[in-house]
Amino acid sequence: MPASTAHAASHALTAAAPAQPISWFFLTIGLFGGLAFFLYGMEKMSEGMKQTAGNRMRTILATLTRNRFIALFVGAFVTMVIQSSSATTVMLVSFVQAELMTFVQSLGVILGANIGTTITAQMVAFKLTDYALVMIIAGFAIRMLGKTEKIKCLGDILFGFGILFYGMKLMSDTMKPLRSYPGFISMMEGLENPFMGILAGAAFTALVQSSSASTGVVIVLAQQGLITLEAGIPVILGANIGTCITAALASIGTAREAKRVALAHVLFNVGGVLLFLFWIPQFADIVRSIASHFGSGTARQVANAHTLFNIAVGLIFLPFTGFFARFIRWMLPERPRKKGLDPITWHLDETIIETPAIALQLASAEIARMAKILGRMHRAAMIPFVSDKPARDEIYPKELDLLQGIEMRAGKIEFLEEQIRNYLLNISRQPLASGQGKEISKYMAMLDSMERIAVVITRQILPLIPKKQQINTDFSNEGKEELLRYHQKVTKQLDRIKQMMTTMDLSLAQKVRKKKNRYSRFYSKMRKHHLKRMLDMKQESVATHPIHLELMDALNQINIYSAEIAKTLLKNGNGKNTSADADEAQQEE
Repeated sequence: MPASTAHAASHALTAAAPAQPISWFFLTIGLFGGLAFFLYGMEKMSEGMKQTAGNRMRTILATLTRNRFIALFVGAFVTMVIQSSSATTVMLVSFVQAELMTFVQSLGVILGANIGTTITAQMVAFKLTDYALVMIIAGFAIRMLGKTEKIKCLGDILFGFGILFYGMKLMSDTMKPLRSYPGFISMMEGLENPFMGILAGAAFTALVQSSSASTGVVIVLAQQGLITLEAGIPVILGANIGTCITAALASIGTAREAKRVALAHVLFNVGGVLLFLFWIPQFADIVRSIASHFGSGTARQVANAHTLFNIAVGLIFLPFTGFFARFIRWMLPERPRKKGLDPITWHLDETIIETPAIALQLASAEIARMAKILGRMHRAAMIPFVSDKPARDEIYPKELDLLQGIEMRAGKIEFLEEQIRNYLLNISRQPLASGQGKEISKYMAMLDSMERIAVVITRQILPLIPKKQQINTDFSNEGKEELLRYHQKVTKQLDRIKQMMTTMDLSLAQKVRKKKNRYSRFYSKMRKHHLKRMLDMKQESVATHPIHLELMDALNQINIYSAEIAKTLLKNGNGKNTSADADEAQQEE
């Protein structure tokens, strides 16, 4: 219906009957009460969706975003399923932080998430408000009577859906008297000024922190004939800006990756609004012409406008994601990792705890970092046994000598073990999907084995260094060569553990287990060779005998504990059976 016709109809309603007195108190209570029901229903529905499909969506996001076009569809699909673009953005931040996804890949998903969030508007445009109580009763019954957690979550979804539509009905019934109130009609007409409409939409969305709520209110107004399509479109455009204001505020104080994702969201949405700002009448005509084939009213046209806008913005900006990534990195350049003696976590994020599927990925990334630090400790610990020259730390040569570097990393391992363990305990207190409890137990067991490796290095290997210096005798050439070979083999085991934790590759875990047996046989041969040299009364072997044996035993224990970590992963599964090569370890810690 053209805007002039809608205005004429509104004025006809005003003239046909005397305006009834309006109770502004009850109108305000009804409007905000309905909005509260709407938002609560969305939250319940989103929680149910995340519990039901969160793990699957996590896997889809992490594995199917290599291509930007696929990333767009994946972002739309995931957001459509979990009914929350904010939750999708949170996943993106976590995956980029955990290096499971590049920042460029996340941009396509952001554009897709904007499309996926419009499905809520499409649903509320259906006139299902009369069945709201039926859905509430059915959802509550399923929740109470369901035998499994998945069935209970389906009840939550239906219950939330019903609450959402009940809120819509409450707002719709409350607004009916406004159809005959000239002041409100004039105010709605004022929203056809694009700048006023955009400002109103952005402010309201920032206030309620939900673009779906803003769109829902516009649809309610349209259902009551209180707003035209030309007035509704600017409000929807403003809602797209308002929702990224919320994300930008939420990114304050977070990691650089989170700020980049939030900035990308702002640039895409504000850029899209600027592209459409001066073409609103033409855009409204396009939406109206599409809807005319299906006999849709203004409410459906508003929902379609929301969807078409986000699809258009996604397709326009998608080819330029590489440029946007470079521009955003220029605006927010990488900060060097904090160096020094102070231990910190890189990946753990307390705000993600409520989404266990994602939080467990972050814990895994932090454990992989822990394995990398252990590898550095292990490599450095061997140097004093084969060289008398003073050595400096591999990463911080200006600040630390070799032994200080090992001790500093031992402090980091102790700190990380405590932080990761507490993080996992906090995750365990959340509602968990099937298998997540086992995953937490798996990571706890891995932490125990890693702690034992650190103890072997600090309490068994390091005390041997001053003993070796005290006797002032080198190992025999054969003994030194064997120790170095075995040390290199165990170092490779720790590197495989780090790669295994990064990729969750079960084939790597199987390789660690097989190598453990082979290396144990090599250890037995080494002992025999050393004892033979002792029987031959080789001077160096006799002098270094206790140190040589203790060092061999310590290296063998590290090999055993590495295999225990791999065994834990194989026992609990949840990995991939591909043999993907992991990226090179970063230089900083």
